[in-house]
Amino acid sequence: MINKVILIGNLGADPEVRTLESGVKVAQLRMATNEAYKDNEGNWQDRTEWHTVVLWRYLAERAEQRLKKGMLVYVEGKLSTRKWQDQEGKDRYRTEVVANSLRILNARGLLGESPGSFPSEADAPPPRPFESNPPTAGDSPTTADSENDDLPF
Repeated sequence: MINKVILIGNLGADPEVRTLESGVKVAQLRMATNEAYKDNEGNWQDRTEWHTVVLWRYLAERAEQRLKKGMLVYVEGKLSTRKWQDQEGKDRYRTEVVANSLRILNARGLLGESPGSFPSEADAPPPRPFESNPPTAGDSPTTADSENDDLPF
């Protein structure tokens, strides 16, 4: 079975980065992809699709340091759907891309930034002691501190 996503698009905002109680960093990106197509009358139409991309640990740290709104980026990862209950007890779902690789394609004229490789988790330094285990249910963005609002992140 394969669960692989590849996106090329622009960041709609600077990354939102949080540090969990365990010390693990997690970042969320809003990313737009665009497509152009001809409608039934032969006129060109543009369609923008928005994606939520989640980066963990080293990738989150690097995103916090280097990514800015408007940058064109390449993301590889997998689709993941999370379920939680809102304040009214209704089940909510969110599908997002969990990235394992990211590359800056251009910086849209931002000073001091240049296109280039964005390290993947394979390039990361060895994990610190508290990062040696994969995230547990308590490390997910749906922990008690975020259950007080309707947002799962």
